[in-house]
Amino acid sequence: MKVVVAEDDRTSSEFIRKGLAQQGHSVETVYDGRDALTFCLYNSCDVLVLDRMMPGMDGLSVAKALRASGRTMPILFLTSMGDVDDRVEGLMAGGDDYLVKPFHFSELLARITVLARRPQTAEASSRLSIHDLELDLMAHTATRAGTRIDLQAKEFAILALLMRNAGRIVTKTMLLEQVWDFNFDPQTTVVETHMSRLRAKIDKPFEVPLIHTTRNTGYSIHAPRQ
Repeated sequence: MKVVVAEDDRTSSEFIRKGLAQQGHSVETVYDGRDALTFCLYNSCDVLVLDRMMPGMDGLSVAKALRASGRTMPILFLTSMGDVDDRVEGLMAGGDDYLVKPFHFSELLARITVLARRPQTAEASSRLSIHDLELDLMAHTATRAGTRIDLQAKEFAILALLMRNAGRIVTKTMLLEQVWDFNFDPQTTVVETHMSRLRAKIDKPFEVPLIHTTRNTGYSIHAPRQ
């Protein structure tokens, strides 16, 4: 299985990586909360092992952002924060399990294995589709009605976020947090600019619009209403 380990203590991270690799698993290590979020938004994994206290962005915020974006990979919090309130907070933020440091590697491995056994959701698919629009997450390609659409990296990321949340409103704040940097000025017009470009490519050449604006709230994508 593929495991992402988000842990800023490089000694602990390497210990976990080596242990999992010896069991034949593929391991991706990240040392910053923002890097963990970015990687998990645009890559699939079987389990995310997530520390709570990390630079850039704390683990709770990472988990909440992933769940808000529709990502459903199992999340195992691995942290020194072991009070009951801490455990509850982690689970309520979107965690599936919670293991307190110090830990035995055999228990960590067992918990990861159990989480990975859970039935896979639609997230496991590498393709997203709405009406006649299709997004290939692995090949980073978009097509509508069989026509290839060339998208810039940010445009692709926006479209993927909208399609993962099809039928639901994605706010400007969500877009700024998950596609750009969390420190962006909330008054920036970067979202509106990119949405205009994306619409020109996704909707303008075609008869039926798929991307919709809810004034003062955000954006959504959905198939034509019957």
